[in-house]
Amino acid sequence: MRQWTVDAFASAPFRGNPACVVEPFDRWPDDGWMQALAKENNQAETAFLLRTHDPARFGLRWFTPGREVDLCGHATLGSAHVLITELGAGAGPLTFDSRSGPLTVRRAGEGYEMDFPADMPRRTGPVAGLAEALGAEPVEVWAARYLVAVLADADAVRALRPDIGALSALQGEAAEPGEVIVCADADAGDAVDVIDRFFAPGCGVDEDPATGSAHCILGPLYADRLGRSGVRFRQVFPGRGGDIETETRGDRVLLRGRAVTVIESRLRLTP
Repeated sequence: MRQWTVDAFASAPFRGNPACVVEPFDRWPDDGWMQALAKENNQAETAFLLRTHDPARFGLRWFTPGREVDLCGHATLGSAHVLITELGAGAGPLTFDSRSGPLTVRRAGEGYEMDFPADMPRRTGPVAGLAEALGAEPVEVWAARYLVAVLADADAVRALRPDIGALSALQGEAAEPGEVIVCADADAGDAVDVIDRFFAPGCGVDEDPATGSAHCILGPLYADRLGRSGVRFRQVFPGRGGDIETETRGDRVLLRGRAVTVIESRLRLTP
């Protein structure tokens, strides 16, 4: 059984966010087996695919080292990249049936475009302990699936050295505990509009390098703030980071990015 490691939201190796993608199954393996493999891989996500009668449609599930999650952008991008470039699925649209509904991915220039549900955030009041956990005072706090802390400037986002243990206990009005986006307007003259980071100790990932699901929240938030549907983001995980473009269309958000295969491996086990 083959497995690939793909750097997603990256135009070159060793950038973006690594995801492991396992060769498609004819039936789902045992949940415990998938969780054990994800823990063994020790990447933010391992993606598992299920064949259907339609060669352009697959079941898709995502596991962090700690648990199964409802939505993952970079491992969806990695899955589409593997199917198209490694397994010859063709460049036409692929549909993935997931716990967040059908997700569509298609080629777009040198990269890919993913059609995801928008996660519209709402403005909230201060969250007790958030400033202390981050080591910086948010100027705004929003909530959707994750908390969103807006900081004063891009330098403050880059300089963060948060208390991960303290972050893991925070939730506020967000749906998921211990998962916090931090963002700010990019500097004048930068090639992007927004700088951000994502800390997710609540699902076993201290900091994620490039996060599609976070930008399902940030895309609509900044489309409204900037007065235009298209927004360019740079997630500035130290030493890696990734570039993500969003286009908000009503209750959907298009996520655009590139991907690179860095490892092809063979698993010496079966479910």
